[in-house]
Amino acid sequence: MKSTTRTTAAKAARVKVNVMRLPHAGELPLPTYQPDGAAGLDLLAALEAGNPMVLAPGARALVPTGLTIELPKGYEAQVRPRSGLALNYGVTVLNSPGTIDSDYRGEVKVLLINLGGAPWEIQRGERIAQLVFQRVARADLVEVATLNDTRRGAGGFGSTGMAGVTLTPQARPHPPPKSAASIRAKRSPEKPPK
Repeated sequence: MKSTTRTTAAKAARVKVNVMRLPHAGELPLPTYQPDGAAGLDLLAALEAGNPMVLAPGARALVPTGLTIELPKGYEAQVRPRSGLALNYGVTVLNSPGTIDSDYRGEVKVLLINLGGAPWEIQRGERIAQLVFQRVARADLVEVATLNDTRRGAGGFGSTGMAGVTLTPQARPHPPPKSAASIRAKRSPEKPPK
C-alpha cells in the first residue's frame, strides 16, 4: 500500500513543460535531473563547439542554453546556482534565483558571475545551473491604514541577532572603528600622547 501512495504522490508532483530546442543547442541533450532525487534540472551551456567562454574573476556573462520553454499558468521556473561550481570555483548565478515567468518565450539564459580568484572556462555542454519549477501564488493587495503588530516589528537586516551561534575568532564581527574623540577621552591627563 505504501509504494502505491508514493507512486501517486510522485506523479502528482510532476508538471508538463513544453520545451523547444534552438538551432545552436544542436545535439545537446535536454536537461535532466542528476541524480533522480534532485530538485532541479541541470542546464547546459549552448556555446559554440571549440569556442569556450572565459569568465574572468569579477566578470559576469549571460550564457545561452539553447532552450525556450512554455510553462503552464500558475508556475515559474527558477534558475539557481550549482553548489559545486560555487564551492570549487566561486561561480554562481548573479540574480539567484532568476525567475522565468509563464508568459516568457525567449531563450533561457543564465547570468553567471565569477566570484573566484581565477578565470573559469565554460565549455559547450557544461552543466552551469539548475532549473526548478514552482507554483506561484498571486496576491490581491488590500490597502489598509494599519498593520497588525508583531514582536519583530520593523526590525530589518540583522534585527533578529545571532543568538545560539558560536563564532570562530575569524568570523567575529569587528568592533566599530574608534573615533579620535573617544580615543582622546580615554587617555589619562597625566600621560601626554607620544
